[in-house]
Amino acid sequence: MGEALGHANYLAYEAWPADDEGLLKAEEIEIPVQINGKLKTKLTVPAEIDEATLKTLALADAKVRAAIEGKQVKKVIVVPRKLVNVVVG
Repeated sequence: MGEALGHANYLAYEAWPADDEGLLKAEEIEIPVQINGKLKTKLTVPAEIDEATLKTLALADAKVRAAIEGKQVKKVIVVPRKLVNVVVG
């Protein structure tokens, strides 16, 4: 059937395309930011961001600042490449 369409071989006998590892890596990722386990915002950050910078960016976000205003921040939990959770009391 492939010959009728002008192809020399059947598709089953063709080589698989080569993969490119560079195309599989995201340059930016989206990180959810929670206050006491409830989603408040999402940050778009570089994929290779370190924990300290991610924590700083999360606490500097306008929505997060508004949600924690007047409350004491007890703990900031940063799960690299996954989420930031701010525990307030």
